[in-house]
Amino acid sequence: MTKDYYKFIKELRLKRGLSQLETAEKIGISRSSYIGFEQGKNELSLFEAIKLADLFGISLEEMRGGLKPNYKKYKQMILAYLRSEKDSHSKIPKTKLAKMLYLADFAWFYEHLESMSGMPYRKIQYGPVPDNYFRAIEELFEAGIIEVDKTTKDGVFFISQTRSGEREKLSELNAVELKMIKDISLKWRGKRTQDIVKFTHDQLPYAICEDNEIIPYSLITQEDPNHVY
Repeated sequence: MTKDYYKFIKELRLKRGLSQLETAEKIGISRSSYIGFEQGKNELSLFEAIKLADLFGISLEEMRGGLKPNYKKYKQMILAYLRSEKDSHSKIPKTKLAKMLYLADFAWFYEHLESMSGMPYRKIQYGPVPDNYFRAIEELFEAGIIEVDKTTKDGVFFISQTRSGEREKLSELNAVELKMIKDISLKWRGKRTQDIVKFTHDQLPYAICEDNEIIPYSLITQEDPNHVY
């Protein structure tokens, strides 16, 4: 768990307008036990933690990671990468795009101690990747904002921006965030997907986590500064 875990839970509770007593009753524990939990003195059982996550409408991983996912911003990060690649008249392989999104989020945490999108990344074979990455791609495709091309012999999916996508505003991203995305895009332009896969898999966060585990952002702070992205 991150050091902001309990603070994050308190913020969620206050945002919902719930008292400590009301929250305790909803997850089936005493008010004193809940107060102790919010102060970091007590832990919840798995069943209680699941009920609390359901109450706030987030996943258990998001709650325990102290993350505040901004799904809208994450989708805009996808478009920002596609616009960066437009200069080179190329499409981005789906796996490579997922890797560059990971690098932006973790590099931003390395420099600012917070994630760019707040999305939780899971260690899977071709990860790290958020569970919602594939959903985001599907939604952008169905909205006519991106194109997904699978015409290669090896079945690789290539992502590009449509004319409609070009008109989408990137209102969630500031100039400094856009510059980092541009810098990452330039560094990996022309590189093979296998190269960026190996790079992210060799990084400390992916290397030391267990399969299917949510990767703590804090691990990136121990990485070599020349190996962040």
